[in-house]
Amino acid sequence: MSPIRPGLEKFIANPPPELEGQRIGLLCNPASIDRSYCHAKDLIQQRFPGRFTALFSPQHGFYSEKQDNMVESEDLIDPETGLTVFSLYGKSRIPTAAMLDRIDILLIDLQDAGTRVYTFATTISYCLETASEMDKPIILLDRPNPVNGIQIEGNQLKRSFASFVGRYPIPMRHGMTLGEYARYINAAHDIGCRLQVIPMDGWRRWMYFSDTDLPWIPPSPNLPTVQSAMVYPGQVILEGTNISEGRGTTTPFEVLGAPFIKPDKIAAFMGGYHFPGGVLRPVAFEPMFHKWQHEICSGFHLHITEPRVYNAYQTSLKLVQAVMYHHPEKFEWRAPPYEYEWEKLPIDLILGDAAIRERLERFEPVERIEADWQDDLTDFQEKIRPYLLYG
Repeated sequence: MSPIRPGLEKFIANPPPELEGQRIGLLCNPASIDRSYCHAKDLIQQRFPGRFTALFSPQHGFYSEKQDNMVESEDLIDPETGLTVFSLYGKSRIPTAAMLDRIDILLIDLQDAGTRVYTFATTISYCLETASEMDKPIILLDRPNPVNGIQIEGNQLKRSFASFVGRYPIPMRHGMTLGEYARYINAAHDIGCRLQVIPMDGWRRWMYFSDTDLPWIPPSPNLPTVQSAMVYPGQVILEGTNISEGRGTTTPFEVLGAPFIKPDKIAAFMGGYHFPGGVLRPVAFEPMFHKWQHEICSGFHLHITEPRVYNAYQTSLKLVQAVMYHHPEKFEWRAPPYEYEWEKLPIDLILGDAAIRERLERFEPVERIEADWQDDLTDFQEKIRPYLLYG
């Protein structure tokens, strides 16, 4: 199998001719590297001397140092290039005309998580809209979907629950690269940006990130490993509860727990410690920050043994329902605000549909809930097909 070349490497080797004489901006973070660990901003500075004029950062900051939910970043000066870094998760989450006045073309190079609620996709959607209004092109340098481009899971977001953790009616695990996602929303939602995607060479839809030969750099503080990215499409729903998703530990999203959880009861509800594609290993952990700081939490470490069997969303919905069932006096849905929404429950924004929460509360089997969105998933696969770049 030939080595995978991310869009960044192809772009540096053979820049599109329309860049000639243009001022360039770059939306990036620490994961924006080539296979030799050279950062995109340094490669672009060398390749286009005197024409690199602005930097932009998504949620978690230019250095990927900020934690979750409404932890903002300030604009800053990059000490290496001397360029202003405009935060797109700070005073504004939408790029302004004043920001884009500094550039003629915006490059985007971000590692996505393949999950609807991961906010980089929302940031890109706002970039597409502002660039379209100002008639400025965007070139997106594509990277792998770390949880592959075949498996699609979950209900589609309802428009009434659109937020910064999801603007469009797509499933939780959407099966697209960020380049494919941008192509789809740009056309299907009539954004009309002059968008060009530089595709990867060598990536195949069946690949998890662990199947590539590329280095994993955490795109955000709590996706430190490919394993954390693998469980994220399901475990992210814990953000809408008082169950710890492992923030404040060395294995965020891979572990879950709370001081009141009895692992044996949860495992019994789940049908045992083994689930399709993985194993629940009972653990105790003490978060150093975030939920249950400095308290001993009992729960599980999710070990994925068969990635192509594992259904992340279904598994985590069942785990939440198990905790609701066995610990009704202790379990709570997290209260607002969440991602700048001050009224709706965070879980409804994450799930994208209050009806999913209500059905969990009625203890409908997750398999029955899941069956009701299968036709929508089939329709979604047909809708995105024209915008896919990889066979």
